[in-house]
Amino acid sequence: MSSSALDAPRFPVWRYAGRLLPLAVLWAVLVGLLAWLLATRANWGEESDRADVREWLDNTRVFRKTLAELVREFVDLHNTEERGPDHGDRVKNKRAELEEHLRAMVEPTRMYTGQLPLFPNVYSLEIEFSGVTGADTRPVEPIVWTSPKPRPGGSAKAQLRTLDFEPPLDRPGARARVRCVYQLHSFNRMQKQQDEFRFWQTVATGVLVPTTLIAVFVVGRFVRREQARELEKWRAAAEAEHRERDLLAAQVERELIERSLLEARVKQQELERSSEELGRKLLEQELAAAKLTNRAAEAEREALEMKSQLYASIGIMAGSYAHNIKNLLVRPNDLITRCMEAAGNTEQHGMLEEVKSTLGTVTERLQQILRTVRRDPANAEVTQVDVYALFRETQRTWAEMGRDKWKVAVSMDVPPGAALVTGDLSHMQQAVENLVFNARDATFEMRNYLRDEAKRETDPTARRHKLLDAASWKGEIHLTAHRDREHVVLEVRDNGIGMTDEVRRNCLKTHFTTKRDNALYEGYSAGMGLGLSFVAMVLEHHGGSLEIDSAPLRGTTFRVRFPCVRS
Repeated sequence: MSSSALDAPRFPVWRYAGRLLPLAVLWAVLVGLLAWLLATRANWGEESDRADVREWLDNTRVFRKTLAELVREFVDLHNTEERGPDHGDRVKNKRAELEEHLRAMVEPTRMYTGQLPLFPNVYSLEIEFSGVTGADTRPVEPIVWTSPKPRPGGSAKAQLRTLDFEPPLDRPGARARVRCVYQLHSFNRMQKQQDEFRFWQTVATGVLVPTTLIAVFVVGRFVRREQARELEKWRAAAEAEHRERDLLAAQVERELIERSLLEARVKQQELERSSEELGRKLLEQELAAAKLTNRAAEAEREALEMKSQLYASIGIMAGSYAHNIKNLLVRPNDLITRCMEAAGNTEQHGMLEEVKSTLGTVTERLQQILRTVRRDPANAEVTQVDVYALFRETQRTWAEMGRDKWKVAVSMDVPPGAALVTGDLSHMQQAVENLVFNARDATFEMRNYLRDEAKRETDPTARRHKLLDAASWKGEIHLTAHRDREHVVLEVRDNGIGMTDEVRRNCLKTHFTTKRDNALYEGYSAGMGLGLSFVAMVLEHHGGSLEIDSAPLRGTTFRVRFPCVRS
């Protein structure tokens, strides 16, 4: 074994440097370009500030004219050949207008400095004229506005900037120059410097970091490749001299590696089993915790839902009772009006007796309402109620009102005898009357629809016939009751406007209503959306059910089922 073959390989650094020289030159060019951009960024900011001030001078309008337009008019007024006796006054007025324009441009920026932190501080504005003469051929004096605020002194004086702006004139030989002396707001300059610093910091980072990383990657890859080549040569020489020894060492090393791999696999399998067992236990604990959390959340949700339903039921009931009290007071008011208009003491006496009886009924109903409101709707005052008698009483109570006031025929078809159900009389009475009132409102809507259709008719003859049909149309409310095995079925049918599928799906929701304010309602305002929701609540507490058969312009039938009292 020769020592030359076993010596570590030597890598020629100079050869590597020669190959990497183009990459180093490219990286140096990029760094130099970035440095040049950073050095010239201050000039860019200066030009941007001057462009902003020039745009302000060129585009600001005070008397619906820009400064350039006023200067052009002033020059044209001086150079015009048609000079009347009032030419001097016109020149003075135009000069005053220019002075006022300058003051109006700068005054807001001076007065609202705290509210315009990004606008520069303007110290003077001057308009100089050349090639423009007055009436006595003397040059026109400059127009100057000077800020009452003193100019900064000392080191701050170097921050003042002067901008010369020449508006275009149509007069050959005439020139006007607007000179503005201003100082950029310190906050504006600081913000711009910070923005420029952040921008160029981002640019520098975006350029230097990727290029440096690429250069490092390329250099490293190049060095590794060259090292690999030199090592390959060295290994080839060593293998040629020590092939047998290397083969034996390779076999021994392979056996050791296989043994190490086998031990590593055994340990890895043990770790995987331990990890799976630990994961299974953690999953079981998380599942148990999730179940407990879900149970607690479900219990809390059910409690909140029960409480909200209780409060909603109380609110619905109170609103429904107020709704019914309003309807009960209609009849006494109507009777009192008729008593005042009737002739003869006998007729008035009879009407007053009817008023007294009706008000007695209202008083009794109010007592029932007060007793009902004070107790929980779920804890109703349960008795045996004759629903046949309830339907007959409802028809008697509202038939005359329907004929005289509503212009609706309230009829019934109730078999003789009694049909007893278990429930709260006051609640059931309110529910039935709510169905009657809903049918009444549906007939009002139908009559209103027929009148609207007649008004939309363009043919006079057809329109007259439709108006007569609408005037002769009469609403009908029919109450029907019968037994169906172990249930009593109560039906309230009308020939009103009917319901669409969407209205039928939502009509039992609280505060859902389709009623409108209209003269056909005879003084009844739009619904509150409480009547049918109260009916649904009563049926729920009494074990009843409600079916609704309806179609637009075909009327509606409300079918209520109550379980009968078993003998």
